[in-house]
This record gives sequence, C-alpha cells and structure tokens, in this order.
Amino acid sequence: MNQTNQTWVTEFFLLGLSDDPQTQLLLFALFLAVYLGTILGNLLLTSLVLLDSHLHTPMYFFLCNLSLADLCFSTTIVPQTLIHMLSRRKFISFRGCAVQLLSVLFFGSTQCSLLGVMSYDRYLAICDPMQYPLIMTWKVCGLLAFGCWSSGLVASMVDTIYILHLPYQGDNRISHYFCEAPALLVVASADTYSTEIAIFFMGVVILLVPVSMIMVSYVCIIVSVVRMKTVSGRVKAFSTCGSHLIVVIIFYGSAIINYMTPKSAKELGKIASVFYAVINPMLNPLIYSLRNKDVKRAFWNVVNSRPNFRS
Repeated sequence: MNQTNQTWVTEFFLLGLSDDPQTQLLLFALFLAVYLGTILGNLLLTSLVLLDSHLHTPMYFFLCNLSLADLCFSTTIVPQTLIHMLSRRKFISFRGCAVQLLSVLFFGSTQCSLLGVMSYDRYLAICDPMQYPLIMTWKVCGLLAFGCWSSGLVASMVDTIYILHLPYQGDNRISHYFCEAPALLVVASADTYSTEIAIFFMGVVILLVPVSMIMVSYVCIIVSVVRMKTVSGRVKAFSTCGSHLIVVIIFYGSAIINYMTPKSAKELGKIASVFYAVINPMLNPLIYSLRNKDVKRAFWNVVNSRPNFRS
C-alpha cells in the first residue's frame, strides 16, 4: 500500500558539489575555464593531426578518437552543471537524466577501451617495431576503434537498462552534480543488489580488464626500454609512454574509486568524478602535446604556413 501511494519521480533535484553561493560561483569560474580549455585543446589537437601528414599514424588516429570521446564526455556533463551553479532550480527531467546517464556511460566506457588499445599500440611499436607496420594496418586500426565505440555502447546500454528498470518513488534528491549510476542507486525505491552486481561486473569488464592489459603492456615496454642500448631511444620511449601512463592513472584511478567502491563512499566518489569527468578531458591534449615533440612541431608548421597578407 505504501508503494502504491507514492508518486513516480518525473524529475530529479541535483544537490551539486556545494550549497554555498560563493563556493558555487568559484566552482562556476573553475568549471567554465576547464571546459573552455577542454574544447580548445581537443579541437586543436584533432586539427593538427588532420592537417599534418606526419601525424597520420595509428597512435595519433587513436588519440583523435580519444579527443572526440573526451569532448563529448565533457559536453554531456559540464554545460548543464554550469547552468545549475547559477540557477536556483537545479532540476533535470527523468528522461533528461536517462539520456545523460546513457551518454556518460557510453563516452566514459569508450575512453576506457581506447586507453587499453593505445597501450597495445605502444607495446607493439616499442617491443616489436619490425612487425608493427604489418600488424597495425589502417584496417586493423579502424576495426579496433569500431570495437572501442561498440563496447562502450554495449556497456552503457546494459548499465542504463538495469538502473532505469528500478522504481524511483518519493525521494528525488541526487547527491551529485550530474546523473551518474552510483548516485542514482542511492535514491532508488527498491533493493538494488542485483543492479549493483551488474554494474560491478561491467566495471570489471570495462575498467579492470583494460587496466590489466595496460599493466601487462607497460611491464613489457619497461623491460624492452631497459634493454635498449642507446640513451636517446630510452628517453623517446619513456617520453611517449609516460604521457599515456599519466592519463591512465588519472582516469582509471578516479573511475575505479567511484564505480568499484561501496555506496557508503558516495561523497568520495563524487569528488573523484570531478577528475575523470571534468579535469581529465582538459588534461589529455595538454599532456600529449606538451610532452610530444611531433605535436609541437606540427603546431609550429601550421602557424608558420599561414598566408602572409602583407604587401
């Protein structure tokens, strides 16, 4: 009887990161600056790869895919968060929440797969350079990229179906700044054990499996680099792989904290989500560009090739 008397939730109230007006203004300025940096950095990196023929390699092909996923991932979350920081009405419709949940899981899962594939690409380039051009053909690269986006879609649909299948009645306050799976489970009006198991299983597949692949790849890479006779070869290998490793640590570390920890750690998960949902998409192009001579060379080539209109 109690369940039938409750009304079904048609919209959710997002509590955000803080209810203090001054803190919200500070967060608004920070999130806006980071988002603008995300747009500029990822579009610039993608443009450089498209314009410079020297960057038409498998590594930069996957990097463009990662930039696209980063940009879409951030755009799914940050603009609405910025609006809510300046608004008293921090509501999102149930349908809008469902779309955001599916999008976040889709682009986030795709990022996980892409980072795993990029580690495999670096492993082949460093550990088996003679076979690298024979293995990493453009056809193989296309299939790997398609597999990353497809796996992201499947994982997001499975999690979204399980989460939205739960009844939401009564409490509609989400202790988060966007619709994320762990936060939605807290306000569900039914036992969420089976859904948590499904999300945990998908987390193992989409998070821990790529992480394991990355760890194995880098163990092999480190062994190969140590065996290199030239110091310049070691420096170049560590520089290239170091960028990827930094991205992996930031993204996977914060994502695992949020998705692989119990609901009791929801506040920690909310803070961790800022790193992989807001900050990491901005850092990716910066990390790959600042630590990569090829990208910096491509940038100056594009700048210097601008037409001169002076008479």
